[in-house]
Amino acid sequence: MKSRDIRQSFLDFFAAKGHHIVRSAPVIPADDPTLLFTNAGMNQFKDVFLDKGTRPYSRAADTQKCIRASGKHNDLEDVGRDTYHHTFFEMLGNWSFGDYYKKEAIGWAWELLTDVWKLPKERLYATVYHDDDESFDIWRRETDIDPSHILRFGDKDNFWEMGETGPCGPCSEIHIDLTDDLSGGELVNADDYRVIELWNLVFIQSDRQPDGSLVPLPNCHVDTGMGFERITAVLQGCQSNYDSDIFSPLFNAITELTGVTYEASLDGERDVAMRVIADHARALAFAITDGAMPGNEGRGYVLRRILRRALRYARKLDCRKPLLYKLVGVIAETMGDVFPELKQQYATVEKIIRSEEESFLLTLDRGMDIFADIVSSLKSSGETVISGHDAFRLYDTYGFPVDLTRLMAEEEGIGIDEDGFEACMHQQKERARSDRRRKQQGQQKSGTWQWLGDERSHSVFCGYTELEADSCIQAVNCSGDSLQLVLLRTPFYAESGGQVGDRGVITSSRYRFVVEDTQKDGDMIVHVIGAVRDVETGQSVALADVEFERSQLEVHAAVDEDRRRDTERNHTATHLLHSALRSVLGDHVQQKGSLVTPERLRFDFSHFEKVTVRQLSEVERLVNEEIREARGLVEKSGVPYEEALEMGALAFFGDKYADQVRVVEVPGVSIELCGGTHVSNIGRIGLFKITGESSVAAGIRRIEAVTGRAAEELMWNEYQELQQVRELLKAKQDEGVAARVRDLIDEKKALSRELEEVQLSVLLDRALAELRQAEEVEGCRILTMNVGQASSSELKNLGQYLHDRIGCGAGLLASESEGKVSLVAFAGDEAMKKFGINAGDLVKKAAREVQGGGGGKPGFATAGGRNAAGLPKAFAIFEASVKELVQ
Repeated sequence: MKSRDIRQSFLDFFAAKGHHIVRSAPVIPADDPTLLFTNAGMNQFKDVFLDKGTRPYSRAADTQKCIRASGKHNDLEDVGRDTYHHTFFEMLGNWSFGDYYKKEAIGWAWELLTDVWKLPKERLYATVYHDDDESFDIWRRETDIDPSHILRFGDKDNFWEMGETGPCGPCSEIHIDLTDDLSGGELVNADDYRVIELWNLVFIQSDRQPDGSLVPLPNCHVDTGMGFERITAVLQGCQSNYDSDIFSPLFNAITELTGVTYEASLDGERDVAMRVIADHARALAFAITDGAMPGNEGRGYVLRRILRRALRYARKLDCRKPLLYKLVGVIAETMGDVFPELKQQYATVEKIIRSEEESFLLTLDRGMDIFADIVSSLKSSGETVISGHDAFRLYDTYGFPVDLTRLMAEEEGIGIDEDGFEACMHQQKERARSDRRRKQQGQQKSGTWQWLGDERSHSVFCGYTELEADSCIQAVNCSGDSLQLVLLRTPFYAESGGQVGDRGVITSSRYRFVVEDTQKDGDMIVHVIGAVRDVETGQSVALADVEFERSQLEVHAAVDEDRRRDTERNHTATHLLHSALRSVLGDHVQQKGSLVTPERLRFDFSHFEKVTVRQLSEVERLVNEEIREARGLVEKSGVPYEEALEMGALAFFGDKYADQVRVVEVPGVSIELCGGTHVSNIGRIGLFKITGESSVAAGIRRIEAVTGRAAEELMWNEYQELQQVRELLKAKQDEGVAARVRDLIDEKKALSRELEEVQLSVLLDRALAELRQAEEVEGCRILTMNVGQASSSELKNLGQYLHDRIGCGAGLLASESEGKVSLVAFAGDEAMKKFGINAGDLVKKAAREVQGGGGGKPGFATAGGRNAAGLPKAFAIFEASVKELVQ
């Protein structure tokens, strides 16, 4: 069977069992800050397991795109070195949400594997949790598996938990023995490629409490996952996942690009490299397609590590040019029928990956030279560990992820100071960690809510048409200094799709709750309360002292109307902006993120060069022209997702789309899938003004803008400021201010140049005096000089001036500016010829003392560093090195 037939037969099998076939969720989680990447099929159903969300079906099946390259599930280091680990893979899965349970899950799994796919029963093993007698008996009674092949294991292998607390339960895994003589029984769960896990059936039946105890869940769920690459390799009779038809098109493409043929050996250096490149290309293609971008933090840093690791391995194939981007088209062609987003965005993804490859390759050779210097210095001193500082310098200056440095170090038989590197990274990462902790703390944990209504139900949003609504409090979450409410029905919009949450007031007969934010938690709309006042007295009430009595649960909820209207103006403007950008720049423009607040809007989009002033002006003109047309918006809810796409609707990055979606259309301008709130008529936006355009990452640009009152205020303030400038210049109303300012700037530049010339003249006189007094050894003059706060260009000019005059001699100049050190070394022609003095070698040695590096030609070289305190030693090293050469 071909791989695509295997995938389809899985889906068809479970569709016949009454399962709803769902789309794969994006590999970038839309609303789960606890995950960098979707790493399992259950991620998109996490809210159901936590009892925070529901689905209109009780059985589901899919193939889910997954990446495991960070955190708890990190397979990056194993990729390429064995037969079955990947950073990107597909997980086939079927689920039951309070419907069927162990008997059906086990029976259907056995039926698919043995009756449909005809796997040899004598090679299959089933594992169960050590005290799960129910699963053990089902395997023994309901299937014809060899009873001796039913094995019991403990917590590590056969008990699944979502986290330290929350839903959990025993699992039953199916393994296959691939040994020649069927001797693999003892290798089950031994992490041996000859006996591998095929399918994990998880039975979610308990709720882990903070004290470690288990409480039965009101409904039991089934969550299964089977590695698509693994089952394909088994069904195709391959010894390795990489030998299947999933990877063969990629290996063929790599062979065309490099001339190296894949031999399928487990430890062959070139085969390892080809497996790494093929795997990493898939991870990059899918992640970037779903909206991630290579960067220096979070998931962006993980992607950058993956890309650079692949390029490092490409060197083992003698490939020193961009390679990965050329594989994107192969991936889109072979997998685009299942994941159509690949075909829709492959051109953009190609450009992003190519740009990232070219950027890294520019610094790779230089970084490898620095690495070679570090290794040489270590070996000459008898040391075997690269310092954390040097590892961090390779990362910070030359873009080497620490695992790349580790890989190169291992090849040299040395190690790296991991703790020291992490210490250097700490400050850089702290801000990202703090932001992530804040987001994680914003998510509610299972079991913290007190439900007050007669029935437990989730929120209904009525805010598309109402800004005020009568409702009742359904649930309360109070933890001392915080209070959150869930209403049965609410007009408050919860933060989603880039639009911030509403603020406003909720009033009961006793309390007035000030809502400072609105967030989503599964299907719950959570009102974050900032302050509470007693209705009768007007006095503030501590959040922890608020009492909720059943007779007082009825409330009136009112959204801050001005704030909502301003937010709506900005949100609708993003739709007009998106359309205008595609019109001016091209259809490759796709949204890659947004932020919509009452004060402003921010819009990130794919584009590969700076947007010119003329293009920005045209975009702004088009948006304002549409605003003046004052068309009414058309909003439709409950449209089937596929039907919406057929209508031409564009999906926004960062949103999670259900089977039924909401479509927002500006007739004749744009159609978007969008769950946000909008003005009823685009004329209500009033005015649109772009305030900034910048780069976010390779291939991603950002536009910031304001609308309505904020735009009017901005333009009025700028007008007043222009008038003040006009008065200062004593310019007439019809006289150009810009020309007068340019004249002043030119005059200032001329004066600055004159001052620099005077300063340089003084510096040259001082340098010549120093040269005349320089120490002379064996006829060779040695000059060292700290010139203070001269710029690097001034230092180079001075060095060239002295180089032309030193004759038989060598010199080292240094300057300090804002904590950074610049070095210039030079050697006269006679000194080079007579003594073999090399300025490039000398400046490298000196630069180490200021925690830097550099190099250049024998006659003239430069370097930089960051430790000015090391300058005296740098001068001493330079002088000693010259003397050693001439004596």
